[in-house]
Amino acid sequence: MRRGIWVSLWLMAGCLSPLRSPAAGPVEVWVFAAASLREPFQELAQRFEAQHPGVRVRLNLGASSALRTQLMQGAQADLFASADEKNMEEIVRAGLVAEGPYIFATNRPVLIVPADNPARISQLADLARPGVRIALPGPEVPIGAYARTILQRASQDPAYGPDFAERVLRNVVSEEANVKAAFARVALGEADAAFVYRTDVGPADREKVRVVEIPEAFNVVARYPIALLKGARHPTAARAFMALVRSPEGQGILQRWGFGPP
Repeated sequence: MRRGIWVSLWLMAGCLSPLRSPAAGPVEVWVFAAASLREPFQELAQRFEAQHPGVRVRLNLGASSALRTQLMQGAQADLFASADEKNMEEIVRAGLVAEGPYIFATNRPVLIVPADNPARISQLADLARPGVRIALPGPEVPIGAYARTILQRASQDPAYGPDFAERVLRNVVSEEANVKAAFARVALGEADAAFVYRTDVGPADREKVRVVEIPEAFNVVARYPIALLKGARHPTAARAFMALVRSPEGQGILQRWGFGPP
């Protein structure tokens, strides 16, 4: 009887959280997320932590391909958010997904050049000119794969020529680890152009880089999936974070950072 009274008082005092046990200490939810999600996921993490005291969201940000490799080699995580469906599909085939994947956002590639644009790049076709320095991740990285798809599509247009993709790829001077590294290379003036996502270019970046649009006929839509992983240490909290990402509140944050709806 006395024990029941204490439990009732404890509940009335609001000491029990649906996501953690009072004696269990802080809960850490590990989210492996594509580098292009850095800013919105940082904001979502702060929002989630404010809503769930005692729960911390830890972000491991990088190329989706690198994160996929880490997970397949046994890295511990609760959620995986990829910038493409290919890397997520490999995680699914490996039997690592407990729930999902769910598409939660979309994005579009663009070209960026330094603000002073020393190579005088004004259109996609200019990337094939000899001497142009391009920073581009490898084909296993989502932005690298999307860029190669765009170049292959352009190569089907007689105005570009069947060897257009080959000529552009010969101008790649640095194979970057992820889209943020490619962006930094251009912003520092160490490359003349790079493929990045539209969301990578914020208002503060306009002093460092300029955007060159990719023709709609050749461009692609990047689709972002998220999934709960098997072996997640905190599946309840992880599901709650995934729900926030997919909720109207989370979608509002993503769209404020330039992402499109799923």
